[in-house]
Amino acid sequence: MLLVAAAVGFTRVPQQFFPDSTRTQFMIDYWAPQGTPIQDVSTDLKAIEAKLDGDPRVANVAAFIGSGGPRFYLPVDPEFPYPSFAQLVVNTPTFADVNSLVAELEPWLQEQYPHILTRVRKYTVGPGDTWPFELRIGGPAEADLNLLRRYGEEGMAILSRSPLAKHVRTDMRQRVQRVVVDYDQERARWAAVSRSNIARSTRRAYDGTPVGLYREGDDLMPIIARNVEADRQRAAGELDVVQVQPTLALKTIPLSQVTEDIGLEWEDPIITRFNRRRQIAVQAAPNGVTFPTLRSSVFDEFEAMKRELPPGYGMFWDGEYDSTRRAQVSLIPGIVPAGVLMTLIIVALFNALRPPLIIGLAIPFAIIGVTAILLPTQTPFGFMALLGAMSLVGMMIKNSIVLLDEIRDNLAAGISPYESTVQAGVSRVRPVMLAAATTVLGVIPLLQDAFWVSMAMTIMAGLTFGTVLTMVLVPVLYAALHRIPAPSISQARANTSD
Repeated sequence: MLLVAAAVGFTRVPQQFFPDSTRTQFMIDYWAPQGTPIQDVSTDLKAIEAKLDGDPRVANVAAFIGSGGPRFYLPVDPEFPYPSFAQLVVNTPTFADVNSLVAELEPWLQEQYPHILTRVRKYTVGPGDTWPFELRIGGPAEADLNLLRRYGEEGMAILSRSPLAKHVRTDMRQRVQRVVVDYDQERARWAAVSRSNIARSTRRAYDGTPVGLYREGDDLMPIIARNVEADRQRAAGELDVVQVQPTLALKTIPLSQVTEDIGLEWEDPIITRFNRRRQIAVQAAPNGVTFPTLRSSVFDEFEAMKRELPPGYGMFWDGEYDSTRRAQVSLIPGIVPAGVLMTLIIVALFNALRPPLIIGLAIPFAIIGVTAILLPTQTPFGFMALLGAMSLVGMMIKNSIVLLDEIRDNLAAGISPYESTVQAGVSRVRPVMLAAATTVLGVIPLLQDAFWVSMAMTIMAGLTFGTVLTMVLVPVLYAALHRIPAPSISQARANTSD
């Protein structure tokens, strides 16, 4: 009954790949709408920095505008350079300040910048994923971008309806408008104007053209020639009168003389590929829950969406799901040979098949202790807890072998099977309990570390309960599988009187 209750209760234990780090740092990601000038991003970052500078819980702040910072911490993937992106790395005096600042800044940023995607996140340990929830919807090499974007918007709508998801977005970001100059080849050839002449002139009209470098100490700064500010602000609306200078010519001509049309059109500024196929990734972060909880809550809706995809299109669960799956699968090549080898050793040790069967039947009962401590404390069962459970299996096998070996020695000494089993259980209590106690006491210091706490709790509770249960369960299973009869009442009284 306890085993069944523990198995059912284990399904309610939170699942998590790796926990957050205890570094005295956290990050603030800033995603303005695609196409936002980098100057506007810089202005907003200064306001956020001013908010943090006067806080005694903040030691210092580092700002990166246009791209992420250097990869100074391995689990953090640096962001690609985008003019609309910025990142703040905030250092705090203590780890307790991190939790309070994260809880305070998230609502403040959403209130101050409702049109901007801001994300406050802690560092993680292990192979952390930038986006825990990441579902890739891919198509052929030249898949229709409009179709991919429609599927991405459907995925965002599913996540937006869930209260367990936040920071919902796609990696294709928003569409932007661009000015399209339709080059007239016939008239341009008569005027000796090439496409590069037009590109250089339109670039000079707003962005400017680099004409040299200026050295100041160890710094090199570009020298850029461009129109005055008033002309730059009118450039998009008056592009037809921008003067183009042909190669080897001294006079200029208006841009409209060598083009058929100048217009605006929407474009996808970011086209991503995965396994050489066009794709769009729906990304989000869990809101107050772990990733498996978020995924299970929206899994059915995404599966229904997957069945409606046209031929050649498919879905791939990336992010934390793929990292967890690959990490767990990587353990199989070691677990299977180890399990076979241990079974062969036990069979060779006892020269029988029933001892490994007894040990195998006793091992699952360790989950009772694991569930009993993880479920009430809501400690996530992650990759490190899985390693702890694997270690727990080895400790349970060792305790069972000690007990079975003592039974065998008693039988060799001429003691009856029933008495051999009982005496072995009684005589091995102290060494088995002392061995388990030293292990439990040895992992207690790990409880204060966020990286090891789940593994320590798994070993402590599982080994404590499993050891107690082993001393009862293994003798019972041994007597049952070997069909050892219980002594009669008269024999028991005689043994007592003796």
